[in-house]
Amino acid sequence: MRINNLHHYTENHRYCVYRDFNLGTVDQRMLSTVYQPIVGGFAVSLYHFLFQQVPLHQVGYSPMEQQRSLFLSLGVEPGEKGRKFMIEQTSKLEAVGLLQSSRIYVPDNEDYSYEYELQPPLSPADFFKTQHLTLLLRDKVGKFAVLSLQEQLFSKEPAEYGHPVNKENLSVPFYDIFELSAHTIDYELEQAISEVAISRQPERMQEEPGFNYADIIIRFPRGSANRVHVESLRFDPDKLGAVNYTARKYELSIQDLCRLLDEDGIFAPDGALQLDVLQHKANLHFRQGKKRQEERNMAAGKVVALREQNAAAQELPVEHSVQMEYYVEVPPQLQGKCDVHQYNMMLRNEPHTRLLPKFFPGTVPDNLLDIFEKIDLNYKLPGEVINVLIHYLMMLLTSGGEQRINRKFVETIASNMLLKQVTTYEKAVTYIREQSKVKKTATSEPALAAQTGRGRAYSRSAKGKPEIPIVQSSAQQNGTVTEEEFAKLLKLAERMQSGHKKEV
Repeated sequence: MRINNLHHYTENHRYCVYRDFNLGTVDQRMLSTVYQPIVGGFAVSLYHFLFQQVPLHQVGYSPMEQQRSLFLSLGVEPGEKGRKFMIEQTSKLEAVGLLQSSRIYVPDNEDYSYEYELQPPLSPADFFKTQHLTLLLRDKVGKFAVLSLQEQLFSKEPAEYGHPVNKENLSVPFYDIFELSAHTIDYELEQAISEVAISRQPERMQEEPGFNYADIIIRFPRGSANRVHVESLRFDPDKLGAVNYTARKYELSIQDLCRLLDEDGIFAPDGALQLDVLQHKANLHFRQGKKRQEERNMAAGKVVALREQNAAAQELPVEHSVQMEYYVEVPPQLQGKCDVHQYNMMLRNEPHTRLLPKFFPGTVPDNLLDIFEKIDLNYKLPGEVINVLIHYLMMLLTSGGEQRINRKFVETIASNMLLKQVTTYEKAVTYIREQSKVKKTATSEPALAAQTGRGRAYSRSAKGKPEIPIVQSSAQQNGTVTEEEFAKLLKLAERMQSGHKKEV
């Protein structure tokens, strides 16, 4: 029996018993010789007491009574200790399949009642076919005792029976002996039988996923203006399903769901559920809860990291080497301060909190520390991968581009690393090399297009602009004219003037 709060299971709560079978001699022997060594004598006594609550000559329900009578009849003192003991004993019966416990909400008095449904013990053949029960009995009484019990409960065939070769079924079916009158149908008899029959109410027997109406209404404030609308969920399964869908979608607890249903605007004046408003507020609650959880994880991670640092300070650090093929170049900020071997060893072995200060002349900005602290504590990226990410960002800043390092940009790269399972130093170096190649290709395509004249066309059928030749200045021009050249120019001018006069 799963009871998280002992105030929900007390001697003042009412209970009833349901059974639809009777115990025979074999069943009694199974309880005393097989089940009792497994669950204990008190649990079997509880089973017999619950069995007798329904009259022996009937099946069905017992009258509703307070559990105080159950406690006192079994010699269990009412109180916290007695409740824990009763929960333990019923749990044993439930585990071996002799009992099913249910909690039922009663709207009349707005409280719970309990239903104990008894199950018959397994027959000897079925019990010893059930492996986990047989192994549990072996652990309790031993292997040879199990074999002895099996021999006592089974009666073997006589020696004269022999070994049958061909077994023929000679049984006679029902309609070969009896004949029913199909012309007359007694509707009154069928209706009377259905009214007298015990209805089990299948909704009680099935545990549907999500919260049921009883879970919501018992925690909802009585004086709330939305109380009437919430009570209508009892008769509207579609609306209750929409509420449960929202609760599962945004991981709402029953207390959070009741608080959201109590807010203004969730229900229209006519009682209709405003699902969009409910989902919007549930989404805000989910995001706030996620942010608070991240803050708690970061605070807890700081404590764990501090303890690990203290423990690591007492032990000699293990330094990991870097293969030459995975070396990265030293950023301009650290050139002259360390060589390529020292820098790669620092990336491989130092935590990011000791790597970041080396790139800044003073204190590291708090926003930058917060970004990598979130990646370390919430995203769980290894320290060496975070160092390679820092190296990649610093190289981007010094490559001459206009890229700015902000939280969104860094978290995008970190999320890509997580999706691509970048968990080692070697994988991280391979990743940033591939990203650098992609960026170089993207930046070189416009320049290559400009050089080859394959610029952007203004239409699909348009051709490139024609190349216009440009007159090149002569290298021999020095800005002066000789006398011979001046004479030639004069003769040329006279010819052109005389030609013009003849045309006129």
